Amino acid sequence: MIKFGTSGWRGIIAEEFTCDNVRIVTQAIANYITEDSKDYKSGQAVIIGYDTRFMSEKFAAVSAEVLAGNKIKALLCKRNTPTPVIAFDIIKNKLAGGINFTASHNPPEYNGIKFSPSWGGPALPETTKLIEKYCAEISIKNVKMIPLNDGLKSKIIEYYDPKSAYIKRIKELVNFKALKKSGLKVAADLLYGTGDDYLDALLESAGLKIKVINKKRDPLFGGHAPEPNEENLKELKSIVKKESYKLGLSVDGDSDRFGIIDADGTFIMPNQVIPILLYHLNKTRGWKGVAARSVMTSHMLDKLADKLGIEVKETPVGFKYIGEIMTESPDDFIIGGEESGGLTIRGHVPEKDGILACLLMAEAVAMHKKSLGMILKEIMKLTGNVITARKNFHLPKETMEAFRDNLKKSLPSKISGMDIKKVITLDGYKFIIDDNTWIGFRLSGTEPVVRLYAEAQTEQVIKKLISSGEKFINGK
Repeated sequence: MIKFGTSGWRGIIAEEFTCDNVRIVTQAIANYITEDSKDYKSGQAVIIGYDTRFMSEKFAAVSAEVLAGNKIKALLCKRNTPTPVIAFDIIKNKLAGGINFTASHNPPEYNGIKFSPSWGGPALPETTKLIEKYCAEISIKNVKMIPLNDGLKSKIIEYYDPKSAYIKRIKELVNFKALKKSGLKVAADLLYGTGDDYLDALLESAGLKIKVINKKRDPLFGGHAPEPNEENLKELKSIVKKESYKLGLSVDGDSDRFGIIDADGTFIMPNQVIPILLYHLNKTRGWKGVAARSVMTSHMLDKLADKLGIEVKETPVGFKYIGEIMTESPDDFIIGGEESGGLTIRGHVPEKDGILACLLMAEAVAMHKKSLGMILKEIMKLTGNVITARKNFHLPKETMEAFRDNLKKSLPSKISGMDIKKVITLDGYKFIIDDNTWIGFRLSGTEPVVRLYAEAQTEQVIKKLISSGEKFINGK
């Protein structure tokens, strides 16, 4: 059964993720575009991208054959392409949508399909439900296809390179003059993904002194998931500290998520990156308006926004909801982000862009002439101390179901002996204890995982919350 999660459909290569299933999903997307998309006009194209995973370019070619069979022009990327580049091209060239073959930051045995409709953001639930419905109705015999070479000859399939227009847009959004003037020394870890010749090329064009690691294609991603978290950026952290770089920057497999290392080797959490960039954009560009964050993202953003006279909107988990806020009021939108490492800003795409996030962090260091840690200290003078934590619990199916049932039957009135003042059920369960303290639980819809989030002013309270949360999950 093909089911879309918060950011597309994914499966294990050669098990669920096969050429035949790719054909079925693409046929379902073609049905949606031609039958349900209100914006679709005959002749509009769909861009097809792919990452550096095993067989990604093959899956992309198979998808192009199906689109062509449905008389939809397919722009097949010549090389692996970042997700934000696909999103930008959809909007710039008024395409019918984009299909991207990637499992993003997930382990190498996975591949996936991300579908973005004509507005450029990730497909919303009403769209993915229709696509799932079509998938259930389609058999491989019903799929319409044209062989790749025939499609290329008739020009309904075209090899395509969206890079130059995206690079130009990033140079409009980021202050390259400030970067060039700074002479920053920056290390970049591309994690064997699509950031190759994007993130490093942009840093080079800014005249920065850079060192690049893990630039080549490796479908196994060096033996771990291409996620730019603290654990996976140990090599980058070591280089930054030992070789005196001012900053370490990284993007995940499809370049929609970011990882940031400060000059002293400290991993700057996404929960801190979002407020740093809100502060930076407000101070250097004078931007006011609306910031958006997902429900389990730190309230440090809210506290800072309150001091700056900026409104914060809370969304369910999934960048599509942040993208929706952005498209509804583009002139008021400042920044949107998620604690999992996604971010965009005014004037860009309603999709996560790790490349842009990295360059903006370099810009912040260059323009403030301070380390990220020093900028954070300035922010915490306004917000007070904010400590966040997240822990994933991989549970037996029975434990997961029991926890889900317990939450539905009765919610706790206390956590760690502290009274719960408010419960937010926008996506998962978030228990507000006071203005500085909360704990959240979010159950995965695709795997037996419960994610536990906590925020407080001290490490002591965080430890208490995590301990109580773990007991609560396990029914103790």
